[in-house]
Amino acid sequence: VQLQASGGGFVQAGGSLRLSCAVSGRFLGFSTMGWYRQAPGAQRELVADIVRGDTTNYADSVKGRFTISRDNAKNMVYLQMNSLKPEDTAEYYCKMAVPLGQTYWGRGTQVTVSN
Repeated sequence: VQLQASGGGFVQAGGSLRLSCAVSGRFLGFSTMGWYRQAPGAQRELVADIVRGDTTNYADSVKGRFTISRDNAKNMVYLQMNSLKPEDTAEYYCKMAVPLGQTYWGRGTQVTVSN
C-alpha cells in the first residue's frame, strides 16, 4: 500500500490550496482516511479525517476553512484549504487506517503560508 500526497506549496495568507492523496495497493472505501500536519518542533496533529460512510471530523483550528473529501472510484482523498493562515504552515501527511487496525502513512507535502 502506498499513499502519495501532493498539492502543497507556498501561498499568501487568505489563499487556498487543495491537497490530494493518491492511494495504491488497496481500496480506500472501507478505511478511515485522515490528513495530519506537523510543524517544526511540534507534534503531528490531526487536521481532518473521514470515515466509512463519509462522516467527517475536523480540528477546531480548521473548522469552517478546510474540507476533507474522498473519491472512492479514483482511490483519492482531498483536503481543500481555504482562508489559510501562517499558523497552517506545516508538513501535511495523508493517513489510511484500514479495518483490523493496520495504518499506512504517505510522505508529506509542505504547505507554507506567508503573512
